[in-house]
Amino acid sequence: MSAAAATQGTTHAQGVKGNAPYYFIPEPSRFPAMTALGLFFVILGAGQWVNGHGWGAYSLVFGLALWAFTMQQWFRKAISESEGGLYSDRIDVSFRWSMSWFIFSEVMFFGAFFSALYWTRLHSVPNLASLENALLWPDFKAIWPSVQAGITASPAGVVEPFSTVGPFWLPTINTALLLTSGVTLTLAHHALLAGQRARTITFMWITVLLGATFMGVQAYEYMHAYSDLNLKLSSGVYGSTFYMLTGFHGFHVFVGMLMLLFITIRLMKGHFTTERHFGFEGAAWYWHFVDVVWLGLYVVVYWL
Repeated sequence: MSAAAATQGTTHAQGVKGNAPYYFIPEPSRFPAMTALGLFFVILGAGQWVNGHGWGAYSLVFGLALWAFTMQQWFRKAISESEGGLYSDRIDVSFRWSMSWFIFSEVMFFGAFFSALYWTRLHSVPNLASLENALLWPDFKAIWPSVQAGITASPAGVVEPFSTVGPFWLPTINTALLLTSGVTLTLAHHALLAGQRARTITFMWITVLLGATFMGVQAYEYMHAYSDLNLKLSSGVYGSTFYMLTGFHGFHVFVGMLMLLFITIRLMKGHFTTERHFGFEGAAWYWHFVDVVWLGLYVVVYWL
């Protein structure tokens, strides 16, 4: 980064600390109401679509479009306020607490699914094979996973035979991709702290590319599981927990990749300084959280 750019960044940081209000209160905004309206049409459309009403798809698409448009406008407004020097240290602390609680809610979200898998494997399946349930399902065997009809999930034979997904090689490749992305993101952060903007941008683009590659590998894994292994959401409790855990994680990878992409674009526009860059840090927190969740999935879902 040039000396002029460094001086400008330092001046901007000093201006933020010296001239910003103690606690910035934004003017009344239409964005929360528009976001709620968009999510209303998303939920309405999704609920109607899965129940066989074709118009639900249009409601879903409209809701997503309205939501995305509102988020884009809202984020642009927040960025302009930040770059305009309106955010003081108190706002920075507020953002940090907000992101911390958001990630905590995500921990609870995935904790619920991990707990469901734990309870199913160690309690529900063994209990269904106990003497108390022998009259209900006399042919039930407490075997995990249920790799063929009539063994675990479907004594009546309504679940088609399927094969499970092992750790080699696609899940292992994805593990390497995410771990590498965590390293490149950390290198980008250190480069930003050192004032090396070009180096920061390079490592950020590498991180975004690794995230996109992860999603591509997972999409291929899903196609392989569905067509070659006959593993579906309807494949008993194994199929449902597999797709719920890995699918929701894949969605979080997509969201995290978008965060990093927008942060990279902002870096290219000259946003953030060595002293003030919580937008970068918040996205990095989220990405490292996604990495940790995947390590848990890799062990519990693919190995155990």
